[in-house]
Amino acid sequence: MKVEVKEIDGILTGILNGRLDTASSEQCKIDLQALYDAKGQAMALDCTNLEFISSSGLRIFLELLKLATRTGGSLKILNPNDDVRNIFQLIGFAKRFSL
Repeated sequence: MKVEVKEIDGILTGILNGRLDTASSEQCKIDLQALYDAKGQAMALDCTNLEFISSSGLRIFLELLKLATRTGGSLKILNPNDDVRNIFQLIGFAKRFSL
C-alpha cells in the first residue's frame, strides 16, 4: 500500500494505491496523519488506484469522516472502483460519504 498526501485545488487529499487491508492499515493511518491533523478543512481520499479495502481500512475512512464532521470540515471519496463502491453500498457507507 502506498499513500501520498497532497493539497489539490485547496483540498487536502490522501491518494491511496494498492490494497488497504489489516496488514497495511496501521501504516496507512500514519501516512494519512496530515488528514487526521486537519481541523475544519475540506479533505478527500482518492481511491482511483485502491484495489481492495478491508474492515480495517473502512474504519480509517469512518474515523476521518467523524473527525471532519466534528470540526466543521468535509471528507469526499474520489473515484472508487466498482468493487470499492459496492462495498460502500453494501455496508451503508454510500449514504454517509460523498462518492
